[in-house]
Amino acid sequence: MNANRRQLLLSLALLPAASLLPRALTAAGSDSASDVQSETLETAPLVIHAEQGPRRLAVEMARTIPQRSRGLMERDQLAEGAGMLFLYDRPQSSRNGFWMYRTRIPLDIAFIDEAGRIAEIHRMEPCTATQPGECPVTRPAVPYRAALEVNAGAFAAMGVVAGDCVSWPGDGGLCTGATVQ
Repeated sequence: MNANRRQLLLSLALLPAASLLPRALTAAGSDSASDVQSETLETAPLVIHAEQGPRRLAVEMARTIPQRSRGLMERDQLAEGAGMLFLYDRPQSSRNGFWMYRTRIPLDIAFIDEAGRIAEIHRMEPCTATQPGECPVTRPAVPYRAALEVNAGAFAAMGVVAGDCVSWPGDGGLCTGATVQ
């Protein structure tokens, strides 16, 4: 077999793999804000059952690994009364935490336990490091099944504290007598 024919056969064999390359490079190297936020997340109502009464939010639902990994990165603002709910199929270890790499706005995070109660609330500041490993990680002291991020200070302004119950359509907490409206 001559060299030209060998090159042609090799090129034809590699053609299907080459067609996947641009998509893989785009997914791996996407740094622009428009690429990061190109996927529209489902938005749902969420209610925090606080002592002073229900506190309603419209939250983006981060259900998949890529959605949870992206979180609120590259955003310059988060509307008042909005947030992002990070949902998991099973309880997460207290070793698993959240960081603020490429996140531009200060946030509060509530870690929600298996019963739908807020176990802990933490404040997180933007991290300006160029490498993700240089950003601090916020971890709860207990396992959690969901986490809710809102603008920094929003939980305090709403009177939301640890122990309050959280509910959302299709899964929310086991808040006695509470319903999402």
